[in-house]
Amino acid sequence: MHKDIQHDAQALAELAGKTMWDRDPASQALGMKLSEIRPGYALMTMPVRRDMLNGHQTCHGGYIFMLADSAFAFACNSHNHKTVGAGCTIDYVAPGREGEMLVAEAVEQTLSGKTGVYDVKVSNQDGRLIALFRGKSHRVSGPVAEVAA
Repeated sequence: MHKDIQHDAQALAELAGKTMWDRDPASQALGMKLSEIRPGYALMTMPVRRDMLNGHQTCHGGYIFMLADSAFAFACNSHNHKTVGAGCTIDYVAPGREGEMLVAEAVEQTLSGKTGVYDVKVSNQDGRLIALFRGKSHRVSGPVAEVAA
């Protein structure tokens, strides 16, 4: 059974996600996992380890930001076009705690031309909201993954 991957948006998203994951030692080093990817969407997790705690014994905001930013990156590259962040903001609403599993869900809000807007909700494993992130993407030249014609 041969699929025409160039015209199968889900297959392209999965290929782009695998390609990016294989090239992403930063996300891997933090214990992140790409749980789900589809066009304009990514779901990632990250365990809060002791070495991620700040002076208040809560997850350092930089790690929460990195999880949200990684989910944003996977979502905006899921169309198999190289895409980079052009800007983003984050609002922290509750602390992440040691031993929790943080979940970042990135959802494409709009994609027009080379520009997209993505919202990422970061929660713990129980659904308690930790942070809200909004990223603006910009498409650059080339595919994420090469696809045979």
